[in-house]
This record gives sequence, structure tokens and C-alpha cells, in this order.
Amino acid sequence: MTNHRVADLARAEAWYTTLFGRAPDTRPMDGLLEWHLTDTTGVQVWLEPDAAGASGCTLAVADLDGVADALTAAGIDHEGVEEATSLRILRLGDPDGNRVVLTD
Repeated sequence: MTNHRVADLARAEAWYTTLFGRAPDTRPMDGLLEWHLTDTTGVQVWLEPDAAGASGCTLAVADLDGVADALTAAGIDHEGVEEATSLRILRLGDPDGNRVVLTD
């Protein structure tokens, strides 16, 4: 699981819920939200204001263009799909500045 540290858990929950299209799968303890994306991959969002904004992860998606369009419609700002050396990416930043990169 990747870990993202945030200053405002409610704001982060709203953003990641929009990103993943669903509410967190679990709330294992106060200050922690988890989204289980596959059997072996997930994202944890921790309430840690002093460390907020210094995290990042890369996640593969099946339809990057479709995801980009859906995120735009949902109000998540981004610069669009970019061509990288061997793949395409979509760079996102959560409200605290944590980096989420989607790739196909």
C-alpha cells in the first residue's frame, strides 16, 4: 500500500473518493482511510498535518483518456494526458500536494 499524509482528512476523503469513484474500503483506526484497489495494491490516507504533501504514488489504469475525462467532469484539475518515454501519464495533486500519477 502507498501512504499519503494529509492535513485535513475530510477534504482528502472527498478528493480520493472522487478519484477512485467510491468511498474508502476501510477505516482501520482514527485518522486512517484505506482504498483497496487490487488484491495487492491500495492507498492509505493518513491524518498527519506536519508531514502532509510529501507523498506520491503511480497507479496503472485501463483507460487513461476515459479516466482523465471523468476526473475533469468531477472537478479534479489536471494538465491532461502526457506522453512519457515509454507510456502515457496523467499527473494529479491532492489538496495537500501529494502526487498521484496515473498511467496506462
